[in-house]
Amino acid sequence: MARPRKPLLSTDRIVETARALVDAEGLAAVSTRRLAAELGVSGPSLYNHFRTKDEILEAVADSVSAQVDLSMFEDGREWRTALRDWAVSYRAALRDHPNIVPVLAQGPGRRPAGLRVADAVYGAMVRAGWPPSQATSIGALMRYYVTGSALGSFAGGFVDDMSAYDPADYPHLGQAHLLAEQQEKIDERAYQTGLRALLDGLALQYEQVRRPA
Repeated sequence: MARPRKPLLSTDRIVETARALVDAEGLAAVSTRRLAAELGVSGPSLYNHFRTKDEILEAVADSVSAQVDLSMFEDGREWRTALRDWAVSYRAALRDHPNIVPVLAQGPGRRPAGLRVADAVYGAMVRAGWPPSQATSIGALMRYYVTGSALGSFAGGFVDDMSAYDPADYPHLGQAHLLAEQQEKIDERAYQTGLRALLDGLALQYEQVRRPA
């Protein structure tokens, strides 16, 4: 009986395996030797697809950018609604893959999906009437906000030990030990509060931009 054939090595298979490794163990876990072992191939065979580990991580980052919905910039939604809906989709992608955020935070570089995101946001803001320089700033602002929110949890940064918050030292942190157990709800509420404030501020600027001279 013939042996079952191993799946052919491909760029997509390498990226999927590397992404799973980053998700599970972090960026430091990725090496060409470790990836080759996970894929059941020899190390040198990876170099037919990627020259370096950094190229692999760039491809992983771009695969996450490709998960971000951009349809809101193409279907006629008002610019503020489009930004809000995009920010929600963007954060969801990063929340599913938080360990790759430091690579994504460096900017799109030459990554195709990352560049498509930047192009969609910038193009939609210019079409809405924002001056090009401010459209660029809006894209930067949104990236700062979304990636910053994905770098860590506010509520998860507090330990669930009441003794850590002696009222003599921290008179206003009497309930801080309860934050971690409500992490998801608190972080989501904080994100939505900040997003509304950010968009409200942009709406005020937009009125000034669109006001006749």
